[in-house]
Amino acid sequence: MIGRTIQIGALLTAFALGLGAMACGDLAYAATPKHQPASGLAAKKDAPKKEANKKDEPPISAPHAILIDGENGAILFERDPDKLIFPASLAKLMTAEYVFHELKEGRIKLTDEYVVSENAWRKGGAPSGGSTMYAAIHSKVSVDDLLHGVIIHSGNDACIVLAEALAGNEAEFAAKLTQRAREIGLSKSTFANSNGLPDPGTQVTTRELGLLARYIIREYPEYYKIYGQREFTWNKIRQQNRNPLLGTLDGADGMKTGFTKEAGYGLVGSAVQNGLRLVAVVNGLGSAKERADEGKKLLEWGFRNFEQRILFAEGQNIGTAKVFGGADSKVSLAAAGQVRVMMPKNGNDKLVARIVYTGPVPAPVEQGQRVGVLKVWRNDSVILEMPLKAAESVGRGNLSQRAFDAVSELMIGLFRAGAERL
Repeated sequence: MIGRTIQIGALLTAFALGLGAMACGDLAYAATPKHQPASGLAAKKDAPKKEANKKDEPPISAPHAILIDGENGAILFERDPDKLIFPASLAKLMTAEYVFHELKEGRIKLTDEYVVSENAWRKGGAPSGGSTMYAAIHSKVSVDDLLHGVIIHSGNDACIVLAEALAGNEAEFAAKLTQRAREIGLSKSTFANSNGLPDPGTQVTTRELGLLARYIIREYPEYYKIYGQREFTWNKIRQQNRNPLLGTLDGADGMKTGFTKEAGYGLVGSAVQNGLRLVAVVNGLGSAKERADEGKKLLEWGFRNFEQRILFAEGQNIGTAKVFGGADSKVSLAAAGQVRVMMPKNGNDKLVARIVYTGPVPAPVEQGQRVGVLKVWRNDSVILEMPLKAAESVGRGNLSQRAFDAVSELMIGLFRAGAERL
């Protein structure tokens, strides 16, 4: 078996007309503005490259920023997103995700109560001088209330209480956070505590903060609602949600702010407008006002300049994969639902779409069997990766068909091996 790539050339002509496409070899078209026929044609082997166009960038000065399509994870804008930085309280997103996961797996319940230790009270409570939910020393607090304290109050004490209850101490809990980060696809971020207080062992990237935020939104909708609550009262002290986007940006419903001297001011924000969700991250700013302004401008720029377009209808044939030893030589591929991407409303960006799979696919192939992945690039950025499944079943072929396929694959392998030696 070898990795195979089919580039979908008709995609962009059909895209310009609002239709679907069939696989047709190693071709790519330049995407045209909406309602205008496509005309350019060029052979491509790699995703195209494009110099950043400053006039098309959002009017922000944040040294680290990213804007993500909430539906499929496409990157709409990025600025130095892969440098490891200090997250401050943005690290509490990872603590919340870990607790959400434990709840989802049934290992803990919202009604479970944990004791506020003297350590949690001194390091994260009223005596600490930092953000706190003001949990009383030696009191018992439910997981539900602790989550509200973490999310709405940014309570360092709530984080430490959860860490001690779930792992025994903060060091062990931080190790679990880093392990959990790897499990959900965050390959660089590391954690040394539960709350993001200054520690060289706690570092993240802007990109991974955005990926983490989108993961929480999609995987835990019932718990994500807490991020949109405007206030929470504990120990008779009412505190407002620290997210400056709530009430100032239409559709804003999350997520988190952070600040330390080492990190500067940062924000992870999300909003929905006209059925479209965007996730934004800005970090390294000089003031709380600048953080609020920059986050709002980035999201507003995204909603103003992008729109969602359908590339393939639900159940539409996207392409084919070669089959080995089957009654048919290929199998049609389709996605689970509509294939949609965010595109600039006014632009001349180039799209490249490819079907990537390991093949030929051995027969028999069952309808619904996962076969490969559809990848779509806009300029030099991957804006969509979607699993593709067999749209039909293909049974095993007869002896002569299997023998022919075996000889064909042998010849292809020998040809490629010879080409690689040249």
